[in-house]
Amino acid sequence: MPSHWLVKSEPFKYSWDTFKADKKAIWDGVRNFEARNNLRAMKKGDLVFFYHSNEGKEIVGIASVSKEAYADPTATEGDWSVVEITPKKALSEPVTLATVKANKKLVDFALVRKSRISVIPVTPAEFARVLELGKTKL
Repeated sequence: MPSHWLVKSEPFKYSWDTFKADKKAIWDGVRNFEARNNLRAMKKGDLVFFYHSNEGKEIVGIASVSKEAYADPTATEGDWSVVEITPKKALSEPVTLATVKANKKLVDFALVRKSRISVIPVTPAEFARVLELGKTKL
């Protein structure tokens, strides 16, 4: 069974629409050890929520891991990793951070508890609840 994740991107830097047009992305530039370790734990086929941070503050789409972790080519020093992801589908309705915070089933969601981490795990129950809130079926 695939694991579930969430990645964050500021839409003015890299938006869901740009990601869809590109058809894949190398998720690089992560310079936090916890987020890096989460990238390294991702497996091909895992499902990934795409979250617009700062502007919008909402989960807007679903991607999948298409290539597992390898050395980040943008890193000039240190031991950093990237994964490749491909878009699967947009949520029918974006799920805002305010909606997540207001939902009792999502009180332990890392999106709320670890708001500064750019790559976070998502439990199967959290993933299913966000899909419900986003009126989206896989």
